[in-house]
Amino acid sequence: MFNKFRAILIVLVPALLSTAAFGQSKRAVLDKETFMNMESVSNPAISPDGRQIVFTRGWIDKVKDEHVSNLWIVDADGSRIRELTSGAWRDSAPVWSPDGKRIAFMSDRDGTNQLHVLWVDTRETAQLTHLEQAPSGINWSPDGKRIAFTAFEPDSDPILAVKLPERPRNAQWARPAVIVNRLTWAADGRGPLPMGFTQIYVIDAALGGTPRQITSGKYNHNAPDWSADGKTIYLSAIRKPDAEYLRGDSEIYAVDLKTLEIKPLTDRNGPDGNPQVSPDGRWIAYTGHDEKHYTNHLSSVYLMDNAGGNKKLWAGNLPSSPRAVRWASDGSGVYYEMEESGASHIYFASLDGKIKRITDGPDVLLGYSISNDGQIAAVRSNLKEPGTLVTFSVRDSGRMKKLVDVNDDVLAGLKLGDAEEMWFNSKDGLKVQGWLIKPADFDPSRKYPMVLWIHGGPWSMYSTAFNWSFQNFSANGYGVLFLNPRGSTGYGQDFVNGIQYSYPGKDYDDLMAGVDAALAKGWIDSKRLYVCGGSGGGVLTAWIVGHTDRFAAAVSMRPVINWHSFVGNTDGPSWYDQFQKYPWEDPVEYAVRSPLHYVGNVKTPTMVMTGEADLRTPIRQSEEFYRALKMLKKDTLLVRMPDEYHGWRRPSHQLLQQLYLQAWFERHNGSKDKSNP
Repeated sequence: MFNKFRAILIVLVPALLSTAAFGQSKRAVLDKETFMNMESVSNPAISPDGRQIVFTRGWIDKVKDEHVSNLWIVDADGSRIRELTSGAWRDSAPVWSPDGKRIAFMSDRDGTNQLHVLWVDTRETAQLTHLEQAPSGINWSPDGKRIAFTAFEPDSDPILAVKLPERPRNAQWARPAVIVNRLTWAADGRGPLPMGFTQIYVIDAALGGTPRQITSGKYNHNAPDWSADGKTIYLSAIRKPDAEYLRGDSEIYAVDLKTLEIKPLTDRNGPDGNPQVSPDGRWIAYTGHDEKHYTNHLSSVYLMDNAGGNKKLWAGNLPSSPRAVRWASDGSGVYYEMEESGASHIYFASLDGKIKRITDGPDVLLGYSISNDGQIAAVRSNLKEPGTLVTFSVRDSGRMKKLVDVNDDVLAGLKLGDAEEMWFNSKDGLKVQGWLIKPADFDPSRKYPMVLWIHGGPWSMYSTAFNWSFQNFSANGYGVLFLNPRGSTGYGQDFVNGIQYSYPGKDYDDLMAGVDAALAKGWIDSKRLYVCGGSGGGVLTAWIVGHTDRFAAAVSMRPVINWHSFVGNTDGPSWYDQFQKYPWEDPVEYAVRSPLHYVGNVKTPTMVMTGEADLRTPIRQSEEFYRALKMLKKDTLLVRMPDEYHGWRRPSHQLLQQLYLQAWFERHNGSKDKSNP
């Protein structure tokens, strides 16, 4: 397999290894060499007093071909920056103690991902847990003496008790059978799931030791948060009969830490989760929605008292689901992060229900953290700026200060492609947003090829965040078009509902209208249009080539090709909800929405790319499309990424994706004018 994989690379990529595509010589643009040198900033956590910010700094270990990270710390005024941890492992998810003297974080430095605590003054580190499964959801108690977290607890109850005869000495028998009795038995990125459930634990923050399990039962629990007096933990779970069949019907529960009595606080039809307790302990903010049987629901922010009374909708009818809801230190309201129209900003909801956007502009702000005095740390990105660490006050967000830019050295002197925001009307008049990146060396007198890159999900949103792949295409003489067709988040529930029981559907019209709007700019060569996308974007790519031949080449990555087989083989049952009936009740609905149904129409050279270990859109989906194309003698290739789940984990595979895309498009660029790149 690996030799075949290498052979395809040798066939497709020679031009990319020497000069840029379309005859360009080596210039000061974003070439493929920058990929392995770029770093990342994530998980910013500002100290309670607002004076220091700890963050995760990630980079690529080129020898091991993997992403690694350590913790760094910077003063909020930018005067000092220094490394807190070091080593070729993954340190992440830092959380300050209430007194600002310690930092809890996750690290796999012993070979397993465990909970650690670091003393800021001495940088001494202690490993608190030694669990078989990684902890998550770190949350300090208000007095700083304990830490709550979630972890997997194996279920040892036998399903069928059988016993083989005694093995002969030195026998080499096969591994025992695996018995499955659950609706979901595997997860992409993890593989087969062991028998058991996620429980809440509490551990001594100074001594570690054996964690105390505070929940039990055959239910999954998550999102623990402490009461103000440290006597109760609030959490989200589905503690009901047939819980695995009640998808999206979680409730908020309160656990008395003395008696371990668990009391439900919510009871509506629909999910309630992410409880956040007010500083005085009187109120609980949480997110959720009423179940309306949409194929995808946007959440709102709700409020109730700590006994589960006085429930009310606090912030609703939002463009996207709010994330990272956090109380102001004075209890006057909550902050949250939300995507909207291609950007991501921080908002504030006061107790009287007034909503205020704290930040503004075309930037994407992610992973914010707020101190007791209202100082915020966040990661900022835009079309020409990879993630940088910034800080600002909620009282004056316009004075945003950049503290750390880990890619300034890599991008210094490089020319990036300019991007233009586009709003256009789809076939039925719906307004759709997108962006068009110009080639880095743009000359308005020339015609350029263009790539339409479709996002996955499909319920997600393209934003103005920096995208290395897009800028690398720009460096190689392409325009790049990326859009948010109906079904995307960021534009409200009605926009999301545009593909209710009809995906793919009118989102195809949106994408084609976007291509027409881009062509109207006048500098794109209509004979050199290319299309690609992964996951949900792979679905739409496969759908497009079955409905039009306007593209010179296409690459469908990690697609769904046959809905009838997919819903029963993906790593969860939720995709059944995207259809009005089960496939055995109405197979026709699954057929007419499957790209496989239209494979006979395909004239576009179409490459299929997939991960061999993918459990979300299993490799059989890609193979089914490839074989159908091959049976019909279409121009096609199948690229299989060894040992990869749904998204590529290995940096070399992430870079190979880009090289294969460019090589396939270059191979099918026969109409290009050699003198007009």
